Parts: sequence; structure tokens; C-alpha cells
Amino acid sequence: MNKKFFFSCLCSTVLTLLIFNTTYGQWYDPDEVNKKARDIYSTAYDAAADGKYTESLKYLSEALKLDAKFVEVYLSRAGIYADMRNYNESVNDFEKAFELDAAFSSTYLLPYSISLAGTGKFEKALTTVNEFLKTPGLNEQSKRAGSYRKSTYEFALTYAGKHPAGNYKFAPQNLGDSINSKALEYYPSITIDGKKMIFTRRISDDEDFYESSLVDGRWSKAVPVGGKINTNLNEGAQNISQDGQWLVFTGCNYPEGHGNCDLYIAYKTKAGNWTEPENLGPIVNTDFWESSPSLSPDKKDLYFSSSQPGGYGGRDIWVTHRNGNGKWGRPQNLGDVVNTKADEACAFIHADNQTLYFNSNGHMGYGLTDLFLTKKINDSTWSEPENLGYPINTIDDEGSLIVASDGKTSYYASDGGDSKGGLDIYTFQLRDDIRAAKTLWVKGRVSDKKTNNGLPSTVELTDIDTRRIISRIQTDEDGNYLVTLPEGKDYAFNVNRKGYLFYSDNFSLIKNTTDSFFTVNIPLQPIEAGAAIVLKNIFFDVNETALKASSLSELDKVAGLLADNPKLAIQISGHTDNVGKDADNITLSLNRAKAVTTYLVSKGINIKRLSSKGFGAAKPIAKNDSEDGKMMNRRTELHVVSN
Repeated sequence: MNKKFFFSCLCSTVLTLLIFNTTYGQWYDPDEVNKKARDIYSTAYDAAADGKYTESLKYLSEALKLDAKFVEVYLSRAGIYADMRNYNESVNDFEKAFELDAAFSSTYLLPYSISLAGTGKFEKALTTVNEFLKTPGLNEQSKRAGSYRKSTYEFALTYAGKHPAGNYKFAPQNLGDSINSKALEYYPSITIDGKKMIFTRRISDDEDFYESSLVDGRWSKAVPVGGKINTNLNEGAQNISQDGQWLVFTGCNYPEGHGNCDLYIAYKTKAGNWTEPENLGPIVNTDFWESSPSLSPDKKDLYFSSSQPGGYGGRDIWVTHRNGNGKWGRPQNLGDVVNTKADEACAFIHADNQTLYFNSNGHMGYGLTDLFLTKKINDSTWSEPENLGYPINTIDDEGSLIVASDGKTSYYASDGGDSKGGLDIYTFQLRDDIRAAKTLWVKGRVSDKKTNNGLPSTVELTDIDTRRIISRIQTDEDGNYLVTLPEGKDYAFNVNRKGYLFYSDNFSLIKNTTDSFFTVNIPLQPIEAGAAIVLKNIFFDVNETALKASSLSELDKVAGLLADNPKLAIQISGHTDNVGKDADNITLSLNRAKAVTTYLVSKGINIKRLSSKGFGAAKPIAKNDSEDGKMMNRRTELHVVSN
């Protein structure tokens, strides 16, 4: 076999591309090469054939010492470097070969263009591939391959024009020895507070889950997760829920599996271990391939990739919704906006519950599998996927990507130059234009105000402006909850349980805030005479008595409370701050209370069950010496008269 053509095959695209007739007009004659150098070249050939690239490179360098103008060595070494994804060295060797004899080396224009693209030199790559496509005698396969690469280079240049990098620098940082080892580490997953990471480590052919905690800004030494999840079977592609209580993963070739790879779930115990995994069952899992799961922050939606029938290509992204009884429903395909005729996988739904990151080799990109994002428009519609761009995406395959709650800190696996051994886990910052919404969160415990016993309850988050429920979750049996709060909206926050007054609060996140989370422990009051709550989502304009539209969600909850408890009688009381005359404040507060009762009557509540009273500034709950204090005093309260 001609050694020149063998080494060119090391760059995979060349394997089928150098089959056309070329008449050389060059000075270089392979038969004139130093004989000893040619023998060493043959030894390098044998080493490369066995996959011993490092050894082969050593021999090629020795051959060059004997004959510095051995053009085939430069071309062969360029192919090996390209196959090792060391594109800078590949480009250097290609250019040295072209410098020595451009005519002899002209058959390598296509792989040269690919290596140029590997270094991000897309404009030069485009010029080079255009030159390649002008080569006389190209066969159809070569034309198609060249045209495909041309389209990717053109995409790269167009994308760069639409998404200028500005001051952005792609600078992945290795997470260090506590996370990474000489083994392979990949598929990271973190909790919303960023303090717990679970990832897959593969030692030989055995994959296990490891966990690490962030303590004082440093990751602790990773250890195998506790419980019965790690086995001698094949488990991987795990995702920990935002609250750290659930772990969903892919189990392959399990005895009870429905197909080759199924989705499983385990739950965190009070002792800190994980329960024995449960198969998600035949509604979710099929005879086909299910993998790469990702839980929504409210744990009501599970996104995953599957090759099951009914999709648009080989592997599509699907979602299953958890029903009120805790069971997972029949999966729904995300549709042909997200999915293509090729493969989509590695879905990751961000804590904002709106931004989905995934990889695909079907959408236009830089070569192989790229990373994309799409945003939820409504419960069944997604935006046109957007490529994350170079250098996050390259001409090679990109795997999974996750993004922290801040919307910009990302984690992924890479075999970068400073890896501890093969794939390591790295972190980097996303560009502004491909970030998810910064997401805060509120967590705490719901309890009975009298007994302090935990109360399983329903926690709701509502967009005040649109009245759309953003999330509705159930606490655990002890009343613990976590709800995510994407920035950019104002939210009504309510907690409900039958037999208790609901809890009312709000979070104003229209403007950026430096807080990461809120802790709100909620003592619910049993419905009985004397119980009272502040209705924090009843709003009026200054000195006005007309209810603002943003109050309607809360008012409807009051109406629902009265409808569910037909014997309940309440008093609505209005309160103001101390600005203005006392008489005016009393009148204002009374009329505001009446506006509430009038609305309740319009919802079918008997007026005999309602009363109104205005207290003006007579009953402050905070000092009136600050704007925050005055805002707290301007309030509407609900008091139970009888039940």
C-alpha cells in the first residue's frame, strides 16, 4: 500500500476523497527519498496501523531528521495530528508540505481545510475548500464531501457575523483532582445551589456515579454515591433534581428492562443514601433506546432522548409529564422544530424551566454533533434551535452541557490539553446571548402553626402580570419544598392545604437582584375564628381604590377558599401607611376593603359572609420611617369571623 495514502486516511474524511486523477507538476519524487528515512517511514506506518499514534509520530520525526524535505512525512503527520484533534500541529505540517511542493500536496486540500476549521480559521478554510472543488476530475463523492464542508464553513462565518464575540473569551477550567482522575469523568449534574455534583466515572469498562460537595469554594474529594445505585451493570447519563432529592439515570441491559437502555429513578433517604432504583415502567420505557434524562425544576416534566417509533429521525427528544397521582404519562415528542431526521440527545432543562440545551447532528452546524438551545414558548411549542457557536461547538462531536442556576456557568466533559486522563469535567462561562435566565429559588418547610408538624401541601408560583401558573408542586411528606424563581418577572407565591388558610407572598424579580435564594418557612393556620392572613398580592395604584388586574389571581384564591368552606365568614380589612390625613386614610382603606368584597360577590360569594373595615394607619405592623416599612403597612388582610 502507498504509505502516502494510508496516512492521509488517518484523517477520516480523506478515506474516500482522494480518488481522482491528478497530474502532478512537481519537483518532489518519492523515489529519491533517503532509503533509511523510507524504512523508518514504513515503521511509522506499522505503528499507526496498530493505533499507536504517539509512537508513529516519533518515527516520523526521526525520518525528517534524515530527510528534511520528505513531503509525505509532513502530510502523513498532519493526518495523524488531525485524527488526534491537534489541529494546530496538523495545519503546520500541511502548510510545510504545501511550501515544499504545492502540486504534489494538492490532493490534501480538503483535509487541510478541515484542520484549518479545527483551529477556527473558517475564512481560510472556505478559500481552501473552494480551491479543492475546482480540482479537475473530482468524483461525485469528493464533490459532495467538499460541498458539505463548504456549507459548514459558510455557516461558521455567517454565525460569527450575527453573534460577534466582543470581549467574550472561551476559557474552560479543569475542575481539578477532587473531581477528575486518570479515569474518564463525564456527564456532570448539579443541584440548584451548585453545592452538589454527581457525575459518571468509568474505570476500565465499569461506569459508576460519584458525588462531590462544594465547600468554601472547593470541591470535596469525589466518592461513590451511597445506596444501591452503582452496580456491575451499565448505568450512566444521570440527572439529579434541582432540590437534590431525586436521581434519574439510564440503565442498560438490566434484567427487568424493557429495552436495551431504560430510564430509572432513585430517591434520597433521610440518611443521605439513595433508594434502590425503580424502572419508570412500560409507558415511558419501550423496546427501543431511552437515555439522557433531565428533570424540570418542579419535577413534573422529564425530558429524554429515545429511538422509539413516532419520532422524526434516529433519536428524538421526548417529554413525559408526571400526573397528579405521581405516575408518569405517555411521552410526547417535542416536535419537528427541535427534532430532525438525524439524532437529538443530551437534553438539559435549565432551572428557569424555559431553556432547553441539547445536542444534534441534524441542525446546521460546524461539522458533526453540535450543542443547541431552544426556549419554551408554551407547553407544546419551542423556539427555533440556536447553535451555541464556536468555540463551544467545533468541527468534532460535542456531548452534554449543563448550565447552573445563574444562567451562565456551564459544565461539560472534554479531553482538553490539561486533562488528568481522557475526558475530564470542565467549567466555563456562556456568552451573554446564549444564557438562560438567572434563576433564584425559595425553599423552606410548611407546617401547622399550632403543632409545628410538617404539612404536605401545594405550592404555587404565578406570574402576576399574565396570571399564568409557572409551577405547582407538592411538598414532601415533611412539608419541605423548593421552587425556582427565574428573574425578569413578578410572582405571586401561595401555599394551599385543605382545612387551612392559604399562605400569600410575592417576589418582585423584574429588576436584577443579588440574592440567590430565599428561605421561607410557612406556618399554615387552621381555618378557625380569629385566624388571619395578609393578602400580599392585592394591589392598588397610589390613593386609588380600584383593584389592579394583577390582584385577580389572589382574589380568585380567596373566592375558592370561601367556595370550599361554605360556612366560612370573613372580614376584609384595609390598612395604610401614615402619609396623609387620618380621616382620608380610613376612608381609603375602607373603600379598598369594599372593592375586595365586591369582587368576591361577583364571583358568587354571598354578601352575608363578607364584611369590610378600614383602619387607616391605626394598626401598623412595621415602622413608617422607611419605604419598606410603609409598604408593609399598606396591606389588605383576611380575618376569619366564623367557620
